[in-house]
Parts: sequence; structure tokens; C-alpha cells
Amino acid sequence: MVRVSTDTTGLAPGPGLGIDWPDLPARQQPSWDDPAELAQVLSVLSSYPPLVFAGECDLLRTRMAAVSQGQAFTLQGGDCAETLADVTGPNIRDRIKTILQMAVVLTYGAGTPVVKVGRMAGQFAKPRSSDSETRDGVTLPAYRGDMVNGFEFTPHTRRHDPDRLLRAYHASSATLNLVRGFTTGGFADLRSVHAWNKGFIQGPAQARYEQMAAQIDRAVRFLEASGVGDAEEMRRVEFFAAHEALVLDYERPMVRRDHRTGLLYDTAAHFVWVGERTRDLDGAHIDFVSRVQNPIGVKLGPTADRDTVLRLMDKIDPEREPGRLTFITRMGASTIRDVLPALLTSLGDEAHRVSWVCDPMHGNTFTSPSGHKTRRFEDVVDEVRGFFTAHAEAGTHPGGIHVELTGNDVTECVGGTTAVDLDDLGLRYETLCDPRLNHQQSLELAFLVAEMLEKGVR
Repeated sequence: MVRVSTDTTGLAPGPGLGIDWPDLPARQQPSWDDPAELAQVLSVLSSYPPLVFAGECDLLRTRMAAVSQGQAFTLQGGDCAETLADVTGPNIRDRIKTILQMAVVLTYGAGTPVVKVGRMAGQFAKPRSSDSETRDGVTLPAYRGDMVNGFEFTPHTRRHDPDRLLRAYHASSATLNLVRGFTTGGFADLRSVHAWNKGFIQGPAQARYEQMAAQIDRAVRFLEASGVGDAEEMRRVEFFAAHEALVLDYERPMVRRDHRTGLLYDTAAHFVWVGERTRDLDGAHIDFVSRVQNPIGVKLGPTADRDTVLRLMDKIDPEREPGRLTFITRMGASTIRDVLPALLTSLGDEAHRVSWVCDPMHGNTFTSPSGHKTRRFEDVVDEVRGFFTAHAEAGTHPGGIHVELTGNDVTECVGGTTAVDLDDLGLRYETLCDPRLNHQQSLELAFLVAEMLEKGVR
């Protein structure tokens, strides 16, 4: 997202692009009740400036190409679903600090370049298993994320409100503005590795990080003494934004045409993915991502087979362009070792033409006795281990992790070195959708993944 000089005037706005979106089945879409209101919002949204630029998306494609070839590792992390109320400086700063810390652990601990991608600046919508929710005999639309409706259980708040698309755009713009400031203005300087640890509750992972930070300090002082300490590579960091391309009434108006090539880009994010529930081969979501030039991700659950994967590749990446397509597996800790090796092997050489990233969160969710949705940290780690094992067996590259996390000290996932017990879930359970790793658990996961990268999984 940074270190790119792009002619922003060359991205033509939405109106006049001449795109005839086909009338295809589209799952998990809002039920707007006022077509005239929606049309007005879409017209305004399509006239807004792009949030990201074509050159930045192209840069990420080159980085993801290195991931597909085993020359880099990608860290994708952020909120399950952003909320408009949480778009604040401290929240964004702490998420950035957590991801920067994890990336430093992976880079220094495993000696591999890390592509940093945040689940932020657009992750305001979530698919739901039911269109409605019933409480005490009252049935209202389900909460689909702040891009669509509100969490409060009232008819007014749960209405699918098109104006929220504009609010999500402005919140995303504000987030990206702050992220760019953090990643280019000195906050991400390697000489600030100790500062990234300040403000967090201390624990074993923090202490281990401080030891690593001291080693990095010595290395930086050596570079400075050698005359290369002022290099821009130490002061700035590349950081890219990603979200699920779920609400097509948001994604489509954000498409712009690049003046250099005439090709289309979804300027709502650098990287967009299609979820397990919306990746129908003949559906509107796969058709949408096949038309834009962004790096694209597709989630694969345990039922994904060779034929489905190959057809997805043919639809989205027919030329097999390096960095174009990433498969994000979410198999579950108890299933991944049985399913993924066979899938990778069945694909043969085709498995080497894409990037493979592990989502160890969504296949490991359960409901606690208190009624809280949660995940066991140990299951998250075990799925990542199974991911590495599967790729070792198939001779392919484990390309990254895709994790729901927060910089806050929440109690949403159980386990970890500083253990969160089932009885602790109600202490700081803040998510409105799925449970996230807290800062301590995220950092601990980074150390474990660095060991897997360095030594391999036995």
C-alpha cells in the first residue's frame, strides 16, 4: 500500500465504465427495501475517489507471486468484522502494532520476507447462516455487519440501510489514511520495535518479543555503524488492505478502469476474497472477481475437491498468472490432515501455480456452555501445523496464515500461554460476530509459526 507512486487521475470513476454485470445468483446479499434510495447511494458511491490504486494492487500481485514460489510468507490479519464505532485511532494503531510485531517475529525468527495484509478498511460485512433472528418471540433481520445494518435488536437498527454503504466507505477511507501515516511516517521504523510493545498487558509472549527486539536493536546499530542505517527499507513498510468481497452493491460501484491498460480494478481494497458460502462457480461473486485485476483469494472448506478447485482456477486465473490467485483453506484442526494432502496431490503441477494460505479460525468455532462462540488457541495452532504437514507431504509451499485478531486484550478465544478459560469469556467478549485472538495469543502464534517455517513440522 505504500512506496508506490501512482497517477491517481488515471483511474476512471464508476459511471461510464460500460460494465454490464450479468444477472447471476448472488448469495448473502442485503434486502434493500427502497430501490430509489439504493440507486442514489450507488450513484454517489461510484463517483467517490478510489480507496486504493491500480499500481498498488499490481505491487501486491508481485509480492503474492513470491509467496506462490515459496520465496515469501503472507500474514493476513485483522477483525472478524469491523464496526463503524471502532474506527478510532487507538484501535487501528493497536491492530497495526500487533501485525507489525507478528511480522517481525516471522521475518527475524524464520528469515523470510513477510507480506503484510490487514483485514481492515472494508471488512464491514459478514455472511450469516440465517436471514433472521428471533428473540422473545420477535423476529428481525439478522445482523449482517455495519455496512448493512446495526447490531442493536430493534426494527429501525436492523433495517438494511443503503446509506451504510457510504458510511463504510468513509470509515475505510479514514482507516487507510491512518494506516498510511503509521506505515510511512516513522511509526513502522525498525528502530521502534520496542515501542510497538508499549501499552499492552505484559505476558510471556511479550517478554519473548522483547528479547528478540533487543537482538534487532543490535543488528540495527550494526547497520547504522556500517552506513546503511538511514535506508528507507528500515523506516517504511509495505502494508496492504483486504476484505471479503461480499456485498456486491459496495464492490461494483468501486470498480475503476486503469488508464494505463484499460483493465478493471476493485479500488475498495488491494486484495479481496470470496468466502466459502459464496464461491458458487456460476454465481455473481466468482464472476465479479474474475473481471477485476486485483490479487484474489477464495476460501476452501473441507468439502472442496479437485474438480471445483480447477474450475475456480480456470474461471479466475485462466492464464495462471503468478500472484493472481490465492486459496485460503479453512478445514478445521480435526480434518485438515485427512483432506488437504489429498487435495494438493490430486492437483499435481497446478497446485504450484497459486498461493496457499491457512485460515485456522473458521473451522474451529464452537459454542461454550455460557453461550459464547469461541475457539481454542490449541486448535488454531494444530490446524496451522496440519497445513504445514500437508504441504510438506505434497511438495507445495505453505504460503501464509489468515487470522482474525485484535490488538485489544479481549477474552474471546480460550487457551494460550496466558490462558483464557471458558469461565473468562464474559470478561471482555467484545466481538459482534466471530471470536478473535487477542494481542498475546496473536504474538504467541507468530512465534510458533516462525518455528514451523524455520524447522518444518515433524
